[in-house]
Amino acid sequence: MVDEMTKDYFIERNGKKYEVIIGLEVHAQVLSESKLFSTSPTKFGSEPNTQVSLVDAAFPGMLPVINEFCIKQAIKTGIGLNAKINNKSIFDRKNYFYADLPQGYQISQYKDPIVGEGFVVLDLATGSRTIGIERLHLEQDAGKSIHDIDPKNTLVDLNRSGVALMEIVSKPDLRSPDEVNVYIKKLRSIMRYLGTCDGNMQEGSLRADVNVSVRKQGEENYGTRCEIKNVNSIKFMQMAIEHEANRQVDILEDGGKIDQETRLFDTKKNETRSMRSKEDAHDYRYFPDPDLLPLEFTNDYIEDIKKEIPELPDQKKSRFIEKFNLSPYEANILVSDLDTSIYFEAVIENSDVKLSSNWITGELFALLNEKNLEITESPISAKNLSKLINLIKDGTISGKIAKTVFEMMAKGDKNPIDIVKEKGLKQQSDPKELEKLIEKVINENQDKVKEYKSGKDKLFGFFVGLAMKVSGGKANPQLVNEILKKKLK
Repeated sequence: MVDEMTKDYFIERNGKKYEVIIGLEVHAQVLSESKLFSTSPTKFGSEPNTQVSLVDAAFPGMLPVINEFCIKQAIKTGIGLNAKINNKSIFDRKNYFYADLPQGYQISQYKDPIVGEGFVVLDLATGSRTIGIERLHLEQDAGKSIHDIDPKNTLVDLNRSGVALMEIVSKPDLRSPDEVNVYIKKLRSIMRYLGTCDGNMQEGSLRADVNVSVRKQGEENYGTRCEIKNVNSIKFMQMAIEHEANRQVDILEDGGKIDQETRLFDTKKNETRSMRSKEDAHDYRYFPDPDLLPLEFTNDYIEDIKKEIPELPDQKKSRFIEKFNLSPYEANILVSDLDTSIYFEAVIENSDVKLSSNWITGELFALLNEKNLEITESPISAKNLSKLINLIKDGTISGKIAKTVFEMMAKGDKNPIDIVKEKGLKQQSDPKELEKLIEKVINENQDKVKEYKSGKDKLFGFFVGLAMKVSGGKANPQLVNEILKKKLK
């Protein structure tokens, strides 16, 4: 339930309101051609066990070697998250057993991560909210257990074993499924701008563990949290939070207590279910990996990486507002995706900014949604959309005719100028010709003219519509209005 006055998300039971506390541990795959500790490739969709080195498979005597590029990618991401870059960082062994973890431990980071505290700013309907980042650390991914090929056996694919992951841990600052939606999209946007993670959730390169607890409104202490593991879509994260928060409230209202545990989200049943009791850090017996020396970064090294940071979403949003006079809402839409911002700037290079913004966020987005395409796959190039907008701006075609032309352009990125010529869609803007047309309309509807002049002002729209109809929709609407006002005085 959402309180319309405060826009706060809460769950209500028996006249009591419960606040939902959410923290995320986002696992983002580092955009790198090779793994964190080996030269094995990381290409998605390869045949099982074809991207596995002796290091990835944990053969005896094989030693990990740090991929420096992955380190730089993590530091870049930390800078993008307004976070502290630690000068010293240590890799640890996180000990647990699972069939797809060949070493019997995961190389991760515990007390000395690469990146410390930071923050991201979310743009919400109610205003901006700052969400704290606890840390970002690097770790290797595990392999994948496959249960649906052999009815009697579980198979293991080690292609992902050793792939570099950045675990971005938020503070428990999120308060609703909608905020989680905005937060994940913001993280993904920042990493795409930086080129450190592609954010393709359908390929497993971005997923999250979701920590949920509830407390009565007004209480300061957090409730007992439950962790929902490996949720791989924003929609499922939102559904899992909804279910888990309501489950916990129901238990508390029945006089029970929440067990700290790890849970799984069943997408088919739309429910979370218990997986195991929640481990604490000491359960994993963390200790520094003896095969990997501590990493030490000089301030000069960090400063050199900062020089490589491109313009990020928040900076680009500010520039769009100041330079192009866009509203914060418009600018936010256009910068939320890197490819959209690139397309927009290509369109406005030679055309009107406001019209470009309206057409991209209106007609173009509708077309892409209908065809389920990314803007990089747009059937209409930025160059041709710019030409269409110029045809509207200079009065060659009306906005209504432009929509017809746009539909034709979408069938093969056709030049709008050629379409207008071939189909004879040029707008009638000759005042003398329009005067003749309007006089004809007025002369043939004298009864309506008398009604209009007697006070029925709404009939003006009747004359406009009729003039447009007689012209076949080609008359310049603005000129039609101006001429009609003079003729009907």
